[in-house]
Amino acid sequence: MQIQWFPGHMTKTKRMIEQRIKLVDVVIELTDARLPLSSRNPLLDSLVGHKPRIVILNKEDLADPQQSALWMKYFDAQNNCRALVFNSTMGKKKLIGELKNILLDLTAAKRERLAAKGIRMQSIRCMVVGIPNVGKSTFINILAGKKSAKTGDKPGVTRGEQWIKLEDGIELLDTPGILWHKFEDEEVGFRLAMAGSISDEVFDWEEGAYKLCAYLKTYYPKLIQERYKLSIEEMELEPWPLLEEMGRKRGFLVKGNKVDMQKMSKALIIDFRQGKIGRITLERAGEKLKEQQIK
Repeated sequence: MQIQWFPGHMTKTKRMIEQRIKLVDVVIELTDARLPLSSRNPLLDSLVGHKPRIVILNKEDLADPQQSALWMKYFDAQNNCRALVFNSTMGKKKLIGELKNILLDLTAAKRERLAAKGIRMQSIRCMVVGIPNVGKSTFINILAGKKSAKTGDKPGVTRGEQWIKLEDGIELLDTPGILWHKFEDEEVGFRLAMAGSISDEVFDWEEGAYKLCAYLKTYYPKLIQERYKLSIEEMELEPWPLLEEMGRKRGFLVKGNKVDMQKMSKALIIDFRQGKIGRITLERAGEKLKEQQIK
């Protein structure tokens, strides 16, 4: 699935991150828990350098909990990095409590260096980064207890630079979402499209639904069997005929008793995005953990 999408305001965001990174102590990177690696912008590593980082696995209530636990383990094992799961129903008190503990841990060395010079660290300044539609504004609004940042279900909602002061001396710099010019790995483009992190206008719904159906059939067969009321025999079908059978059961028929595959393709992808099929993760953590252990 070849996808290229890089609106002009993202170039401006890239420059802003480069200019402001020296002002912050910790980078808070939001990812989509359903695609923890694909929803990380590879440009960010070069932009933020070796700053301590918190990886937030957002929308964890839509993701496979077993996979989320493995991804937490993967990120926690990285140098100067901690992981935290999050969803939009999490309360402010719980979120701030967990976040503060991690921030104090990641900034301990800096606070000790300043204390040796007789300087007290007045606040912990954080930059919130992530790709479009990953939930940065929702995350900030829960922390702030008010609607500080614009939210929406379409990529590219947050456009301006915003500093938000929280309790306990925590300050957040919100940044607009930033993607990269071209997805070299087609699987990355596919996963981002399925999650709604890029515009629906730049990918093929039927191709996406075919790939999604194949993945779900492999890793989450019981979930799709239950959601679309499929028989054991029907579950033996290849992805495209299986998708067609789903459409038939949903009544998506057109002239000649044929299935409207475009309509069924959109239905499958939207069901996935809204968690109607079940808790699903599109990336498996096992291989990455093995690579980590070898290193």
